[in-house]
Amino acid sequence: MPKEELLVHPFPPIFDKNSRILILGTIPSVASRQNQFYYGHPQNRFWKVLSAVLETRLPETIQEKKELLLSHGIALWDVLASCRIELSKDSSIREPVANDFSPILENARICAVYANGKTAGNLYRKLAYPRTGIPCTILPSTSPANAIYHLDKLTEAWMVIRENL
Repeated sequence: MPKEELLVHPFPPIFDKNSRILILGTIPSVASRQNQFYYGHPQNRFWKVLSAVLETRLPETIQEKKELLLSHGIALWDVLASCRIELSKDSSIREPVANDFSPILENARICAVYANGKTAGNLYRKLAYPRTGIPCTILPSTSPANAIYHLDKLTEAWMVIRENL
């Protein structure tokens, strides 16, 4: 049986002074940590959905993914700086500690925050919103665990981010 571990967020946020929206996950999955970048699980549909919403080709390398985000005014990070978690199961998160969003908010023009899934959204609302004051729109998770949402339905739901780009 897998054991719970204390996970400290391993990646910096992706943003620049032109970022207008912030997309947040919970904390990197095992596959993302192994691949050393966000949404690294091959079945996670984040990059497919984002490239469809932005009408661009699917980025393959970490550098292409960073360029896709920054060229469209998107900042990317996770709600949590640390937590106790079993593998990649958001449902097992205990002792969550929020990231400090001030470096992004003080250096970018963030006008909207979007959460990739209910857990990220609920954690943001509880732990970060009181400090940021920016409401969060919860979008359906791109995780393979969210099998009820097919790619087309996910893409349609995620089109809302275009309103602030």
